Amino acid sequence: MSSAKSPPVSPLAPQSQPDLPPIRGVGLATAQAGIRYSGRTDVLYVALAEGTQAAGVFTRSKCPSAPVDWCREALGSAGARALVVNSGNANAFTGLRGREAVALTAEIAAEAAACRPQDIFIASTGVIGEPLDASKFRGVLADCAGRTEDGAAAWAAAAQAIMTTDTFPKLATRRTAIDGTTVTLNGIAKGAGMIAPDMATMLSFVFTDAALPQDVLQALLAAGTATSFNCVTVDGDTSTSDTLMLFATGAAGNAAVSAADDPRLSDFRAALDELLVELAQLVAKDGEGARKFVTVRVTGATSDASAHRIAMSIANSPLVKTAIAGEDANWGRVVMAVGKAGEPADRDRLAIWFGDVRVAREGARDPDYSEAAASAVMRESDVTVRVDLGLGDGAARVWTCDLTKLYIEINGDYRS
Repeated sequence: MSSAKSPPVSPLAPQSQPDLPPIRGVGLATAQAGIRYSGRTDVLYVALAEGTQAAGVFTRSKCPSAPVDWCREALGSAGARALVVNSGNANAFTGLRGREAVALTAEIAAEAAACRPQDIFIASTGVIGEPLDASKFRGVLADCAGRTEDGAAAWAAAAQAIMTTDTFPKLATRRTAIDGTTVTLNGIAKGAGMIAPDMATMLSFVFTDAALPQDVLQALLAAGTATSFNCVTVDGDTSTSDTLMLFATGAAGNAAVSAADDPRLSDFRAALDELLVELAQLVAKDGEGARKFVTVRVTGATSDASAHRIAMSIANSPLVKTAIAGEDANWGRVVMAVGKAGEPADRDRLAIWFGDVRVAREGARDPDYSEAAASAVMRESDVTVRVDLGLGDGAARVWTCDLTKLYIEINGDYRS
């Protein structure tokens, strides 16, 4: 068993963490099961009130983990009564043993929650290819079920328990209303490496006391994912375990809503979207070895989808990311990334900015280009790269981070 490694806290980490309020119908507990780490919590148990509805968006990897397969199937169940998350072992590429481990975990959790196994949702994160000993959950989950809490400290502990190479816990909260009834949303996430959209690019769990049917939750979550977690990348590698879930306990007792486009959901939809964006940005700010938070904006594309693909080409380019790490205003690398994206582009209409400094236009260096001004932008901790293609109205924005030597160090000895 390895001790949890502690890379230096990202300089992009928030100065303070929010205190998340209780969510009616949600109780949390964490524990040390010794899955991989020693001396730290590695299990999160979330108790959910009877009648809780669940929605989920998962990795599009063709090699999904056993927990992802389980959750996809469980979404067809009548509801959700508990969530179990472990860190240190992804239970991915583990064959029949992996499927058996998930089934045993659900069995143990169902006994603790006094419900059916299909009412249990499971997520795992950590090393791929190592069998997970689910028997380690015996006793642990029953103990957790007997001591769940719902205060700010419990939410902070939950975010901490699901971390792997993360350097800080990721939490967000919003309060809004549905047809005059106040509802609360809390979210936690983990992710620092193996981050690229194909959703969801990490583990993230959002809880609300709103009363919403499963199909409405699913539609809202899918739409919110498209402009949040599917717009963040650290290294271009999509995980086998990506899981984003939204649980609604119904305890707020708001008026019934049967369609995702119901006008009474406009405030809730906005709050959910904001929360998902905040969590997604926190993932980019904790990118392994990150020193700079990077926003890539593309305008003037032939479509939004084309703009998104070009933005991702820029954000995933090792040459662009290392230039930003070195504070080098090398706009030629941005030109390269636009050109290789395979999307419509006209060299002689292209314009590029670093921050507010235009460095290139109409297929050449800007006549007013200032190396000093561009370099000053690159020295900031938040850097925006903007590209206008001059072809249409398509636009997109994505978030990433720079690529430093520390990323190699972290991943070079990840299993050590």
